[in-house]
Amino acid sequence: MKIVDAKVVVTSPGRNFVTLKLTTDEGLTGLGDATLNGRELAVVSYLADHVVPLLIGLDPHRVEDTWQSLYRGAYWRRGPVTMAAIAAVDVALWDIKAKAAGLPLYQLLGGASRERIGTYGHANGRDVPELLDSVRARLAEGYPAVRIQSGIPGLKAVYGVSDTDESGAPVLHQQARPLVEDWDTAAYLRHVPAVFEAVRAEFGPELPLLHDSHHRLTPVQAARLGKDLEPFRPFWLEDCTPAENQEALRLVRRSTTTPLAVGEVFNTVYDYQALITEQLIDYVRSAVTHFGGVTPLRKLFNFAAQYQIKSAIHGPEDISPVGMAAAVHLDLAVHNFGIQEFSGHTPLTDEVFRHAYTFTDGHLHPGEAPGIGVELDEELAAAHPYAPAYLPVNRLHDGTVHDW
Repeated sequence: MKIVDAKVVVTSPGRNFVTLKLTTDEGLTGLGDATLNGRELAVVSYLADHVVPLLIGLDPHRVEDTWQSLYRGAYWRRGPVTMAAIAAVDVALWDIKAKAAGLPLYQLLGGASRERIGTYGHANGRDVPELLDSVRARLAEGYPAVRIQSGIPGLKAVYGVSDTDESGAPVLHQQARPLVEDWDTAAYLRHVPAVFEAVRAEFGPELPLLHDSHHRLTPVQAARLGKDLEPFRPFWLEDCTPAENQEALRLVRRSTTTPLAVGEVFNTVYDYQALITEQLIDYVRSAVTHFGGVTPLRKLFNFAAQYQIKSAIHGPEDISPVGMAAAVHLDLAVHNFGIQEFSGHTPLTDEVFRHAYTFTDGHLHPGEAPGIGVELDEELAAAHPYAPAYLPVNRLHDGTVHDW
């Protein structure tokens, strides 16, 4: 079997998505997600101009060898653009390989380690009463765990919290020009423990509650927040400090027993080495789409398992259903699964990317379709072209760009 065609499809059915489609001489096709929010076209160029010409004529069954060739053969390694492009190739090859075997991908990864995949949903509100309503909505949808994010008194906009314009329509965080959001760390540190207290008072001690700091805190600030949240037993505190400063997690770990989750902006196992071997975190958060695909992420989970660290694959709305499907297959197979983030997609996105995975009673299952179980409607995709969209920028009250 040989790869005879490779194309890159860009579509925006609510969010921008980049998809690689490979076709073999036996008529099998494979899809891979190459979406990198805010920098989508950089990955399109990397794929179309540099990677696609190398794929024609290759044996699609040689997944590991192709991965190593793309990673090691370019001289320039790592980075989100490179790893998103490699991820798309890797997942597309796994898709073809599983289709050729007539099996869902998880069967090629060792089979199921569980019956279904537990998830958490996002609850947010501009104030605490609105947040409580959002938590009720997530619980009504069946989510067994909930991430809670709240607006902060005195701040007009906070990332992770829905806002509305003058007409009442929701304001997306991703816009044609970066949305400027203000930030006050002291106000945030005062507010978050009160948010947890209110949610616990309303929903009791058993509901798993998660919170994301979006990399905004210094090591001392993160340690203080982790300690302040201990009475409320969070499921985890996510991305409490900027990911580049990994030594910061040593101080945080020494100061609090609140579980820590890190890694959605990490691209390779080298980003995790100290964090895993020193047991500074409890959950690894990388996405299939941004970590180079199923091949390296499965190895990362095996590495983490030696230190009793669990998986928690990043699953926002800007990971396409192709990337989500690959994640769900991996979730079902790996032994040290922890939890899966799942925001779902717009109905239009689900039409463009018809998928076999299902969400029922707060749990995911990849389905039994051969491959990853996703089909791309290219005609519908073409009807929704790329639209520039950027993540927001945070500035302090004096105008300084804030780290995140």
